[in-house]
Amino acid sequence: MASGNPVLRSDRFQPAVVGAERMTVNGTIGKTAILLVLLVITASWTWQQFSAALSASGPAGAMAAVTPYMIGGLIAGLVLALLCIFVTRWIAVTAPMYAIAEGFAVGAISAVFNLRYPGLVVTAVALTIGTLAAMLLIYRSGLIKVTDKLRMGIVAATGGIALVYLIDLVMGMFGAHMPVINSASPLGIGFSLLVVGIAAFNLLLDFDFIERAAEQGAARNMEWYGAFGLMVTLVWLYLEILRLLSKLRR
Repeated sequence: MASGNPVLRSDRFQPAVVGAERMTVNGTIGKTAILLVLLVITASWTWQQFSAALSASGPAGAMAAVTPYMIGGLIAGLVLALLCIFVTRWIAVTAPMYAIAEGFAVGAISAVFNLRYPGLVVTAVALTIGTLAAMLLIYRSGLIKVTDKLRMGIVAATGGIALVYLIDLVMGMFGAHMPVINSASPLGIGFSLLVVGIAAFNLLLDFDFIERAAEQGAARNMEWYGAFGLMVTLVWLYLEILRLLSKLRR
């Protein structure tokens, strides 16, 4: 099995021992809901901190108030994600901690975007939920079948996007950036549409991977791992939708 999401790899799923409880799709859905709730709680808290600082000291003060949560959440999220991937026996603890850390970062990023483009976050959340529902419906209906060729294509496309972002990150260290990523030109908007589409197709691969892992008898604690992998895709999709909408506003 393979997934465009680098987190969801077959060599990370552990088979259940004889007589032990096994991973189920419903169990993974429940744990995904728990992670989403944790993310929303911390994101809402950061948003409130931004709003309070905005009222008290203006945009500059608000930015200063949430920047530590944004940077800290991103760093902690990265560290916890690596722990989730490579130390799966701790996944029941590290996955919720990852959701909490990402919530701080996502809340701060969302508040900044909403300050510049009022109403943008509500639209982005609605589109993310709508995309998740649509891709789940497409997957369950069999309208798009997850074949080996589709997996290979999405894996390659996801890797290409990661490479582009890595190059832009390196360029940023020298004061330069790739215009296609951040510009509101037709090319920049087209690039964001492409990335959003690839992120959405990753959801199909994630659904398929989780279902196959459950069918093959993965250990029960791997429900947390499947939920964590799906969360990674959802956060990526939401942030890319935010970027796309901001370009369209500009």
